[in-house]
Amino acid sequence: METLLITFSLVAATTAYFLWFFALSYKLTGPRVWPIVGSLPVLWMNRRRFHDWVAENLLATGSAATYQTTTIAVPYFARKQGFYTVTCNPKNIEHILRTRFDNYPKGPTWQTAFHDLLGQGIFNSDGETWLIQRKTAALEFTTRTLRQAMARWVSRTIKTRFWKILEKASAEQRAVDLQDLLLRLTFDNICGLTFGKDPETLSPGLPDNPFAKAFDSATEATLQRLLYPEFLWRLKKTFGIGGELKLKKCLEIVENYMTDTITARKESPSDDLLSRFMKKKDAHGRSFPSHVLKRIALNFVLAGRDTSSVAMSWFFWLVMNNPNVERKIISEISRVLSQTRGEDRKLWVEEPIIFDEADKLIYLKAALAETLRLYPSVPEDFKYVVSDDVLPDGTFVPSGSTVTYSIYSMGRMKSIWGEDCMEFKPERWLSPEEDRFEPPQDVYKFVAFNAGPRTCLGKDLAYLQMKSVASAVLLRYRLLPVPGHRVEQKMSLTLFMKNGLRVYLNPRELES
Repeated sequence: METLLITFSLVAATTAYFLWFFALSYKLTGPRVWPIVGSLPVLWMNRRRFHDWVAENLLATGSAATYQTTTIAVPYFARKQGFYTVTCNPKNIEHILRTRFDNYPKGPTWQTAFHDLLGQGIFNSDGETWLIQRKTAALEFTTRTLRQAMARWVSRTIKTRFWKILEKASAEQRAVDLQDLLLRLTFDNICGLTFGKDPETLSPGLPDNPFAKAFDSATEATLQRLLYPEFLWRLKKTFGIGGELKLKKCLEIVENYMTDTITARKESPSDDLLSRFMKKKDAHGRSFPSHVLKRIALNFVLAGRDTSSVAMSWFFWLVMNNPNVERKIISEISRVLSQTRGEDRKLWVEEPIIFDEADKLIYLKAALAETLRLYPSVPEDFKYVVSDDVLPDGTFVPSGSTVTYSIYSMGRMKSIWGEDCMEFKPERWLSPEEDRFEPPQDVYKFVAFNAGPRTCLGKDLAYLQMKSVASAVLLRYRLLPVPGHRVEQKMSLTLFMKNGLRVYLNPRELES
């Protein structure tokens, strides 16, 4: 009798589970839902084109006149709640990033995965911990001296190393991986701005740097944690196997480098970000301890390196494929430099542009913004739902679930950007007279630099660096893609090019 009761209970529970899942599959918008595994099979099949797959699912949920929200169901053993809500509706995004900001933090899954690398730094914290760092950083990022320091680091790196590497490759008619060079350039610049210390990864021969290599590997290993249930990577960490063993070794190198850097800065303060934070006090009037300073600095390196270099890689690729845009960019740079440096074109390419010149490059800024609209450096962002909520479009999101807003999909919505949304068209960012940069009135249509209280503090510095590098390359060279080289997305949290960006550099003759 007892065995019969147990059997009946199991059958009843299994039947109820299957009925629940089938009911869920009819209720949810989005990819097909299977019992037990949810949407994982179709997600796995589209893993190499994840961002386009998400965009397709969002497009399928409504007409061109409506904004979209969809749901991706995952097994309960993978997440506390059984589905992700994915949206690209600007009203929903404003609700998440501003209106109910406190209800959508980074959350425990993200913070736990990144804690070993980023600790409670500004990009991995919420609440008071985040707010203190945000306020401190905001004071520094609004100063003219920091902008001048960034301009000096960028100019120095371009003139002393970047140009020399490009010149040698051009003379030898040898292709270069522009994405790799840009990653090295931005890494050297952000380390200089943050630590006052240039790792010189962008040098002839492109040497390996132990810190840079360890930081890259640690970041990649940390990202892998988000792909697995937490218990699985914790088990691997406990036994020191697989990616967790590699992560541990890399973190030791990063830790030693940061210890040496902080010691040096305490002995000889400078005007870098680390020295500035050393002078600041927390909410209790105490100086930041060394372990906190390390994580603060590493957070800035992570944010300031990959995002700008990835954006510039896609920018150069788009410019190569849109010669009319390239002509307009060259024309604008030439016009500005003729006003500031005279008509002698040799003077235009002797020194990188300074930030007063960069401010006048309106069309170039529009082209960079248009690049980020189509290929945002961070294509998807994730938020944890603290309490049950209803988004402005009526979508219910339960506590403990995850809400993803797809920045990549937003740029591909006719309902947001019009019928020509897939065109690379910098003019959409300009005033009718094309003499002013005019972003959309609804700032939540374009969140490549985040929005609301977490808006990127380094946005202006990023534009400055990207304008400087774009001008440094395009004034000297016409870029040509290597025949047969495939440009495709790498599926990671940052929109890298999987195979890099291999190009030839043809010297440019500037026209009168």
